[in-house]
Amino acid sequence: MLVLVAPGQGAQTPGFLTPWLELPGAADRVAAWSDAIGLDLAYYGTEADAEAIRDTAVAQPLLVAAGLLSAAGLGEVTPGAVAGHSVGEITAAAFASVLDDTAALRLVRRRGQAMAEASAVTATGMAALLGGDPEVTLAHLEKLGLTPANVNGAGQIVAAGTLEQIDALVADKPEGVRRVVPLKVAGAFHTAHMAPAVSELETAAKGLDPADPVVPYVSNRDGARVATGTQVLERLVGQVANPVRWDLCMETFQELGATALLEVCPGGTLTGLAKRAMPGVKTLALKTPDDLDAARALIAEHSPAAPADPQTA
Repeated sequence: MLVLVAPGQGAQTPGFLTPWLELPGAADRVAAWSDAIGLDLAYYGTEADAEAIRDTAVAQPLLVAAGLLSAAGLGEVTPGAVAGHSVGEITAAAFASVLDDTAALRLVRRRGQAMAEASAVTATGMAALLGGDPEVTLAHLEKLGLTPANVNGAGQIVAAGTLEQIDALVADKPEGVRRVVPLKVAGAFHTAHMAPAVSELETAAKGLDPADPVVPYVSNRDGARVATGTQVLERLVGQVANPVRWDLCMETFQELGATALLEVCPGGTLTGLAKRAMPGVKTLALKTPDDLDAARALIAEHSPAAPADPQTA
């Protein structure tokens, strides 16, 4: 069984969209999306520097566009489940046909703007903690007033809070943690600092007509499968101020019988976590179109329609 996943903010790098725009029809598709949301996605994905694409209002729609574009390059795919990390949940909602591509991009454009506005109220940030005992780490974060905004599994927790709290964490990391790595994001996402963005998204969501997922949709709020489009949309709205539980998503993938995990562009982060937390599950990250042939082979091998191996049937 194949799981199709989409990464979150921080995965973007300058120029990462460039090779994808060379695929047939890709430039026209991105141009239409850009017109629909009032943001030049091609420019930001090919020419803009790291600081420009760090802007939350830019990074989020850029990541969703990249995920949709790379998935389109795969052709027809019917995964056994879909999920996304943070903003990647909107990409996953499009994969599951809860939202069409344009609706997904319009929602993420407003999400990025609302979270950027919330981030401007107080100087906040996030940092990844690598290694250590989760219970020890969580107690240490509570002592410093930080929120465990992402519990990613595979020995990784992401803390979020004010810049002063992040600095205190760097200076005094929890026992057993090997490294504290500040992330390329502009605010304390998935914490109470993002509460103003929730009301903005509630308003934006009222204009949408979500369909029920056509494939199992796994929510990063709690790793649960979500059955209706209305519930998916409600979770997308509330998610910006609630922690991401990617560890629970991976547990659900395994319970569903996942044998392979494919991460759309700009892939790498989620496949890295899966390699450590989901032993025996094959993984592949779409970084450039050069990865498409290998991805199609993985899909053919692990899709429900793939014929059984006569030697093992």
